[in-house]
Amino acid sequence: MITPHLPILEVVLPLVSAPICLILRSAVVAWWMAVALTWAAFAGALMLLGEVLNAGPITYALGGWAAPWGIEYRIDLLSAFVLVTVTAIGSLAILFARAPVAREIPADRVYLFYVMYLLSFTGLLGIAVTGDAFNLFVFLEITSLSAYVLISLGSDRRALTAAFRYLIMGTIGATFYIIGVGMMYMMTGTLNMADLAARLPGVLHLRTIDMALAFITVGLSLKLAVFPLHFWLPNAYTHAPSAVSVFLAATSTKIAAYALIRIIYTVFGGPAVFAPMPIDEMLLGFGMLSMIAASLVAMFQDNMKRLLAYSSISQIGYMVVGLSLGNVEGLAASIVHIFNHAMMKALLFMAVGCVFYRVGSVRLADIAGFARRMPITGAALLVGGFSLIGTPLSIGFVTKWFLLEGALEKGWWPVAAIVILSGLLALVYVWRIVEAAYFRAPAPAVEGIREAPAIMLAPLLILAAINIFFGIDGTLTGDLSIAAAQALVGTSP
Repeated sequence: MITPHLPILEVVLPLVSAPICLILRSAVVAWWMAVALTWAAFAGALMLLGEVLNAGPITYALGGWAAPWGIEYRIDLLSAFVLVTVTAIGSLAILFARAPVAREIPADRVYLFYVMYLLSFTGLLGIAVTGDAFNLFVFLEITSLSAYVLISLGSDRRALTAAFRYLIMGTIGATFYIIGVGMMYMMTGTLNMADLAARLPGVLHLRTIDMALAFITVGLSLKLAVFPLHFWLPNAYTHAPSAVSVFLAATSTKIAAYALIRIIYTVFGGPAVFAPMPIDEMLLGFGMLSMIAASLVAMFQDNMKRLLAYSSISQIGYMVVGLSLGNVEGLAASIVHIFNHAMMKALLFMAVGCVFYRVGSVRLADIAGFARRMPITGAALLVGGFSLIGTPLSIGFVTKWFLLEGALEKGWWPVAAIVILSGLLALVYVWRIVEAAYFRAPAPAVEGIREAPAIMLAPLLILAAINIFFGIDGTLTGDLSIAAAQALVGTSP
């Protein structure tokens, strides 16, 4: 039976396939391999989620070495939910990628895109399934290093500068994280997350553990692009090839949010560590700053990709604020927003990619009136925009509802007000896109264009349907998020 080995197969298959694509150096073969592997990973993730729902958490000891001596993969409800999210995005993004990659990346480097895509995909899946703090660092670096290359592959020379800045900031974040892990190992003698959770309560009073948590939080916050550690993100999303923007915007910060939740709640015990160390207050403050400051900057952008990049920083604030509340509703908001933001941001960047494919620009002045020539793309952009704002019957509304519940449960009215204000600011910058797309006279570059190819529209429509379905009925994702939050906070259903 293949089922018992699904946790390791999720990671090993794309990892092994990447060097095969490198050796073959064929863009066509590499694309087909990437499609097959990402969709197989998605099917495996659904099977793992079903198994977790039926039988509880799954553990897999690598090489037969039992934890804590060996590396353990552990899949609980949270990691299974994130695994489904990442594989779903990876599967749809690779379908979308074929046409824009062929146009935006030099022909002799197209196969390298798929090699790096598979490596980055491997790292993301590894972060979701590993139960080892050091192994998480390894996978974090696999996905980051390949992301640097993916960004730099574009023909725009500014992509090289963006990749270099991301490399510097990402390396600093990884260094902070591994320093924190080293401190925990020095005090406990273990790297297994479950074992760390059992041993840390006895040493929480030591200043070394305080410093470990501080280093890890700053390191992962940098990977997460929390304000004011966000400077790598806008250029990375703006100057990367369209397919890379879709993939990174929908996965990289979400997996960092997952890692932060995993460390704070699984390893350190969440609310138990908030009392002696005010890490929650720090995250709450920076999360609210992210929500407002990034939205204010987004309002004044004339490049759609840059506008959406700052929007991502604002949306990251929702995840950070949710996990800082320390209650089930707040943490559930963070968890469900990992899924919701991945789906809405993939949809929006795909729509922008379709526009760029036909118009050759994403500046608001250049794409004015495009929705009249590209009605499907324009409608998909509207769906994603409603989700960003958080209007009722959109997936963004589900997140805001949970977040407001969590804030009001604690009596934190100012936090609830910030959440509402952030949605109103989103309305302003989303309206700028809608106005340009529908209400301005067509720009010269828009005359005579038509819809993007079907292979780009198919994943776009699937994502639009996901946004609509889970906005109208958020029961499945909401219930999964609440159950995962209850398990992490330690409350009974």
